[in-house]
Amino acid sequence: MAVVVVGAGIAGLACARALTEAGVAVRVLERGRVCGGRLATKRYDGRRTDIGAAYFTAQDDGFAALAGRWRDVGLVREWTDTLSVLDPEGAHKTTGPMRWAAPGGLRSLAEDLASGMDVTTGHGVEWIEPGLKVDGVDADAVVLAMPGPQALRILHPDFTGARLAVENQVWLPSLAVTLVFPTRDWSDFHGAFVNDHPVLQTVFDDGERRGDGAPVLVAYTTAEFAEQYVADPSAAADEVEAAVRTVLSLTDHVITSHVHRWTYARPSQAGRSSYYLDEQGIGIAGDAWGSPRVETAWVSGTALGQALVARLS
Repeated sequence: MAVVVVGAGIAGLACARALTEAGVAVRVLERGRVCGGRLATKRYDGRRTDIGAAYFTAQDDGFAALAGRWRDVGLVREWTDTLSVLDPEGAHKTTGPMRWAAPGGLRSLAEDLASGMDVTTGHGVEWIEPGLKVDGVDADAVVLAMPGPQALRILHPDFTGARLAVENQVWLPSLAVTLVFPTRDWSDFHGAFVNDHPVLQTVFDDGERRGDGAPVLVAYTTAEFAEQYVADPSAAADEVEAAVRTVLSLTDHVITSHVHRWTYARPSQAGRSSYYLDEQGIGIAGDAWGSPRVETAWVSGTALGQALVARLS
């Protein structure tokens, strides 16, 4: 038997890595075609674009050490500590922690974490039964690295503690809209928070972020706007383009656009602990167990993995 981790986003992979490095047998099951979760990089017309997490910060000591290793091997670079803020009163800058970006796309970091581990993609877990059976196969412990609503779908009703731990999670949707322009028809900016806007939440310069100078912007919409396009997300492209062109005062129209819907883009509120683990052997990790950041997901998964190591030893 082994620990089964369901979900190969950064939380699940961090948990599996902590277990693997301690000598615990782990199997990671991911329903998607690739690992990464919201560390999502999509290839459009031969170019990679980040359409999930926009960047990451590294303030936790352990995650900062990992970021340093990624930097040393060329997977990431320090990007910027300053972003723009666009609101009805005008534009200004905001300074915060260093944001990191990945030249090869943020999914490359998930691939690095997954290297050498038993990760199966294209495997959607149907049911977790009492006795810790995952689709009928025994496990020593089961980790759910996913949003609460997804966990509820596969947890047997007898897992009352785990179900109670996630049943009140509220997740907000968003559309990630990639806009490819003929030229870089905008003044230099890394990205912007768009306040009090009916359509936009943030906009990022993907060419500047990725370092290739491509005339590509990625806009993320508000939850309220995304909820209007559940049936046909692609129908939102023109309205998002118009909003971006207005807030950035652009004259060019896009050459092409691509829309990706995130049903569970981010949790609406921060959790009060870094992970969940019960006596039945069910663990739950992710950025719902803290503020919605890449770093939070890694810390959550790593802490859960370490707790399981201590229990299983």
